[in-house]
Amino acid sequence: MDMKNSVVERYTEGAESVQTALCCPVDYDATLLALLPTEVIEKDYGCGDPSRYVQAGDVVLDLGSGSGKICYMAAQLVGDSGRVIGVDMNDEMLALARKYQAEMAQKLGGDKVSFVKGQIQDLKTHLDQPNDEQPMIADNSVDVVLSNCVLNLVNDSDKKQLVEEIFRVVKPGGRIAISDIVADETIPAHLKADPELWSGCISGSFLEDEFLDSFKQAGFLAVKYDKWDAKPWQVVEGIEFRSVTLTAVKGQSEPCIDKGHAVIYKGPYAEISDDEGHVYYRGKRMAVCERSYNFIINGPYADDFIAITPAKLSDGQAWCAPSGTIRPASETKGSQHSQANTGGSCC
Repeated sequence: MDMKNSVVERYTEGAESVQTALCCPVDYDATLLALLPTEVIEKDYGCGDPSRYVQAGDVVLDLGSGSGKICYMAAQLVGDSGRVIGVDMNDEMLALARKYQAEMAQKLGGDKVSFVKGQIQDLKTHLDQPNDEQPMIADNSVDVVLSNCVLNLVNDSDKKQLVEEIFRVVKPGGRIAISDIVADETIPAHLKADPELWSGCISGSFLEDEFLDSFKQAGFLAVKYDKWDAKPWQVVEGIEFRSVTLTAVKGQSEPCIDKGHAVIYKGPYAEISDDEGHVYYRGKRMAVCERSYNFIINGPYADDFIAITPAKLSDGQAWCAPSGTIRPASETKGSQHSQANTGGSCC
């Protein structure tokens, strides 16, 4: 079943006139919206605000960029050294976004935003330049991938490739922030066959657990729901469809070498495991390789751990200890602790 034509038709209409049925209520940053043309704001259709995850200096990729709203918001956050790329397959939406490029470049103090024609499940093929041998978006070239209520529009048969393409283009250490609609129950075939529901961001939705798992299976780490709407956007035949924002990180690619590092999981759970299968027991000095150590202290897990550097760095050997290996205190005495709570006194 290919719903591409229904999606193109629906969003062509959305570029020509405002389609209120395509929007979830979203509290966007008003200071970023103030710079944008009214038409760009009114003809944007989303369910979240992934621009909140953009940092200065980022190379940003917005999947299904539509009117360009998220791109132009992100461009205000990346600073002089950052840039933003929007990808969309709809000619009318691309024309709308490009219509304001010169105006926005002047407001932004530089041309930081570009829009390319392509399918988000195939970021290698530039539809405006089909004979170009270079990929539209290169491997490991993007600091953060954003998307706002677009992944659900991709055919189910292409969703695995879609997530793998996102993983391919993100730099090691890069991030994703994906706002989308998820379903709390399996969507029956007759709803999936409804073009109106599919193009309306309903029947192509991921299941709420499968959405997380698809990014974990692609290789992303620290996969989580950073936003979860308590109230469903729509309920169809008893199935709740709600807006979420998924975040995750792509791990570094260097080898895992043990140089004597350890981390202590603070709690409150008795034990936890991460997306690589490492187990951490509360209060125990867990042996980790240098790569895992750096990811923990510099990444999304930092607040949950005490990091312990070796008193003396060893030359290192390829990591081969099983998950859950405890590092004896005798191996880390005299070493530096960080991320521990400070304050208090001894008597």
